[in-house]
Amino acid sequence: MSEKINWKSIRPFLKQALLEDGAWNDRTTQSVIPASARAFGEVLAKGEGVLAGLPLVAEIYKMIDKRCRVKILRQEGSVVRRGMKVALLEGPARALLSGERVSLNLLSRLSGVASLTRQFRNILKSPRLYDTRKTTPLLRVLERYAVRVGGGQNHRLNLEGHVLIKDNHLRLGGGVYATVTAARKKYGKKEFIEVEVENFDEAVSALKAGADIILVDNASPKDFDRILNLVKGKMQVETSGGLTLKNIRHYSKLKVDRFSSGALTHSAPSIDFSIELYPR
Repeated sequence: MSEKINWKSIRPFLKQALLEDGAWNDRTTQSVIPASARAFGEVLAKGEGVLAGLPLVAEIYKMIDKRCRVKILRQEGSVVRRGMKVALLEGPARALLSGERVSLNLLSRLSGVASLTRQFRNILKSPRLYDTRKTTPLLRVLERYAVRVGGGQNHRLNLEGHVLIKDNHLRLGGGVYATVTAARKKYGKKEFIEVEVENFDEAVSALKAGADIILVDNASPKDFDRILNLVKGKMQVETSGGLTLKNIRHYSKLKVDRFSSGALTHSAPSIDFSIELYPR
């Protein structure tokens, strides 16, 4: 997978998540569990899906207490089923309890994204599946990672990525030809420029202005066929907008370079996990 994560670089985010949960001031645990107590446990899948996020669990417990040990049993991207052990835990009982919820929340969220991505990918039978910027604020890097674990690819990371001219830019900037021309003038030939089009005439304008890729959204089937014939071999084509598990099989027949779907991140149901702890 590309864009490998340096898990230590995620620590500032994890620290904020742990502070939000009050992990270092766990009033319940500190009142009922002796500081000297030790425990062991296991992380269990409570549903079926694609595993993503176990390295985060290990980082979380290292941050709470360096004496915690996490043994990962299943590889990222593997399919898990209800009751399957995915990791073993050992260390101070207080620390294991206090890191439980943040660990499970992130593991469940990322595994959900990876699972939905895998479902899309299995239908497409192609690596042409891309995510979008429709991610949870501050979770983008992790959700993009989960998309890759599930077999998808990442679109631009953020607004500092390649030029992507969409409907509001077009309305405010004077249309397809004007906006693509303006972007090319500002950034030169090396800039990768993508523009959204909704019909054949806009695709013609994009081609004339020198766009590298068009994002076809809401075009009629007739227009879509005409657009594909127009740009064949001259620029890339991406299709997006409302792609779901229910309709992706229909779109999979289109000869486009990219399928992008915000559903991979904004509509992915979480995969449930639990942590079961026992006294040592």
